[in-house]
Amino acid sequence: MELFLFDISPESPRESFLPLSTNHRSGSVNVTWEPDVTFFIQGLASLGEKKIILFVILLLGYIIILGGNSIIIFVALTDSKLSSPMYFFLSNLSFVDIVYTTTTIPNMLSGLLTHVKTISVPGCFLQMYFFIQLAVTGRAILTVMAYDRYVAICNPLRYTAIMTRPVRLILIAGAWSFGAFCTLPSAAMGWQRSYCGPYVVRHSWCDPSSVRRLVCGDTSVDNIVSLSSAMVSLLTTGVLILTSYVLICVSMSRMGVAQRLKAVGTCAAHLIVVSISYGSASFVYISYRVGNFSPEVRIIVSVLYSALTPFLNPIIYSLRNKELRESIRRTLSSFRPAAVSPRKDVSTLS
Repeated sequence: MELFLFDISPESPRESFLPLSTNHRSGSVNVTWEPDVTFFIQGLASLGEKKIILFVILLLGYIIILGGNSIIIFVALTDSKLSSPMYFFLSNLSFVDIVYTTTTIPNMLSGLLTHVKTISVPGCFLQMYFFIQLAVTGRAILTVMAYDRYVAICNPLRYTAIMTRPVRLILIAGAWSFGAFCTLPSAAMGWQRSYCGPYVVRHSWCDPSSVRRLVCGDTSVDNIVSLSSAMVSLLTTGVLILTSYVLICVSMSRMGVAQRLKAVGTCAAHLIVVSISYGSASFVYISYRVGNFSPEVRIIVSVLYSALTPFLNPIIYSLRNKELRESIRRTLSSFRPAAVSPRKDVSTLS
């Protein structure tokens, strides 16, 4: 979650070159929005001709993300053999991954092709809200999937009785609600702030920390609320996932070798995805606090980090899950045109 991982400092003083309305009261300056004020997205303008290379790489990655996750959603909805709760949760995760990457990558692609990229103030805050909300929702769905694996391994006889359709819908609704709960406070505070020119967001999209640096005034409370929301979302989901796997390990310790191997195969894909998601977030957070990187490097790494899990999810689950792999193969083969057998000339005997 990028709410506090990437903190890009401005390199030039704030110079007011856009229309502003100022009111002097008790020596303070209150800057309010004019109707035509927009944010300028700086992006990666300094890369020059290298932007085309990055554009091609991002475009190919985005196509793979859309294609892979769309296939998972399609087979989960159409294949009756994939009716278990695990595939229901997986299709919801794929949907979140598609929308999550769509909030940022298309804007970044268009920014790589244009010299000046602008975005309206409402559009900027909508992008910022959905980017954070979907990131938290994705982790919440991973938590729900960990609980699903716990029930499947520790209570296999009661699995179908526990994971009914109403329960699945409640869990997914809870994941989306948790994402909104963790996102709304910081987004609402940011919307009520006044901002100083130049309205240049030093990122490829409306990154929260980059937008916050344009605030006219002290942002200590904003930083505390933002950090608190991020810690709540990360720690809550992380602890619940860890608890599920601790209970799974305890249950596996009482199983035979064959059952243990089957249980490992059941959770392998999910465990790999969770490890990549939290491992990459921890690595980026630590390295950026220790190292000194240019804004361009930070932007590129932030894009790669946000796209890593959505890119790998379809690959990992299709490689590790035989049922899903066979369902995708059947679906793809059904779209192939039927082979037309060549006509055979029948000669008549004279």
